[in-house]
Amino acid sequence: MFSVPLPLVEDVSQCAPEQTMSCRLTWQVTENEVVADVTSAVVGGILALGGIFLIAWVARWLAHRAIDRMVTRAASGVLPTGLGRLSKGDRTTGASESSPIATSRRAQRTRTTGSLLKSIVSAIIGTIVVIMSLSELGFDVAPLIASAGVVGVALGFGAQNLVKDFLTGVFMIFEDQLGVGDVVDVGTVSGTVEAVGLRITRLRDTDGTVWYVRNGEILRVGNKSQNWARAIIDVALPYATDVHQLTEVLRATGHDLWEDDDFRGVLIEEPEVWGVQELTHDLLTVRMTVKTAPLEQWRVSRVLRERIKVRLDAAGITGTPLP
Repeated sequence: MFSVPLPLVEDVSQCAPEQTMSCRLTWQVTENEVVADVTSAVVGGILALGGIFLIAWVARWLAHRAIDRMVTRAASGVLPTGLGRLSKGDRTTGASESSPIATSRRAQRTRTTGSLLKSIVSAIIGTIVVIMSLSELGFDVAPLIASAGVVGVALGFGAQNLVKDFLTGVFMIFEDQLGVGDVVDVGTVSGTVEAVGLRITRLRDTDGTVWYVRNGEILRVGNKSQNWARAIIDVALPYATDVHQLTEVLRATGHDLWEDDDFRGVLIEEPEVWGVQELTHDLLTVRMTVKTAPLEQWRVSRVLRERIKVRLDAAGITGTPLP
């Protein structure tokens, strides 16, 4: 009676217990220790690297999605949209619309901020993936990590100002403290913002001088271009001037400007006369104000001063508005 010997499928002594199933299967087919070890290493490495890249891709996708949601909420602006420019038809009803220019600027700012944050997140995840991949391939990453720590400490001590400028620039862009085209006062200088970088902000003042200000040195930002502005006109006349007559002249001038179609998208509220601002032994000063669209306060002030001067002359009241 003959018996057919069965293959020893469990004779996989050449594969270590911790090795993968691919080693055992390869050994059963080839019975070659080298081939089994190589197959185990290759398949195991591919699976491990694939798992690392898959997790990194999911983490990057989640991070980018969170950034997109965050910058979308930030696109609504710092202040309510009701402070945008009003059309003439909306003035009487109190309704308001956000300025298309302001809306476009917010959208551009949020896209820039989102792109910056996504780049930072991608760089961090990519660095982690490279280190983990090298470790999985059998390289000793401990010296690499230690070297990175030493370099980081050295940069921290040697480039503190650079890091400070970078972080300040990131937060200024993200918080929309200033943007290109804004008229700002940063303490040391003031002017129109021409460029906002991660390290330096470039301003141009009214004389045409270009100023380069390090972001880390900006301790405060006075932005004259966000949401709305206010034009202030002080009219100084002799002490004996009839205050009531002067007030009526100013109100009539402001109302005419409010009804002027040329200023339909410029004035947000009808000009107000606040009253007597200052009294001296020979002069009294009456203040008039008007809320305007950003960067329009200076033009409105000039127009109001000119019209006030004409009405004062017509009413026989001597005196000129203060600059």
